[in-house]
Amino acid sequence: MRRSMQLSFRAVLPASLLLLPLVAPAVEAQRAPLRGLDAYVERAMREWQVPGLAVAVVKNDSVVFARGYGVREIGRPERVDEHTVFAIASTTKAMSAATLGMLVDEGKLKWDDPAAQHLRGFQLSDPYVTRELTVRDLLSHRSGLPRGDLLWWASPYTRAEVLQRVRHLQPDRSFR
Repeated sequence: MRRSMQLSFRAVLPASLLLLPLVAPAVEAQRAPLRGLDAYVERAMREWQVPGLAVAVVKNDSVVFARGYGVREIGRPERVDEHTVFAIASTTKAMSAATLGMLVDEGKLKWDDPAAQHLRGFQLSDPYVTRELTVRDLLSHRSGLPRGDLLWWASPYTRAEVLQRVRHLQPDRSFR
């Protein structure tokens, strides 16, 4: 499992960064097909020694392109498709911060909004922290909560169930 996680990380990060300059102009061109994308991805995979990856282009809440390339793990026959889930770990922190920053720029939320204002049903074990915890606090890991990986990693819980179960985690350090 550890080897496949390392391979997944090696696959996702460099490939996604390399694809950004190619994909963004194609999406802006509204109807322009993503010509050359397959060749570009395959070349990048060879150069970065990436066994497999998935690419998706989303515009205005619609998926306009989704495809998998290569294999899930070196030496195994299972192919990557557009639904393959990769263990990309902490790279999601940067993605989350960038996405939230876009929402701040659009005026849809503020960094210092209470997290509970945007997460329906959000509740921690301490009512004060539940009320005072901000979006900024979440991104800065200042909630006081311990690592909660086992709450979601390889678990059968839905996102909603994970959010409900967070209230049972006891802090292991102070809030802020």
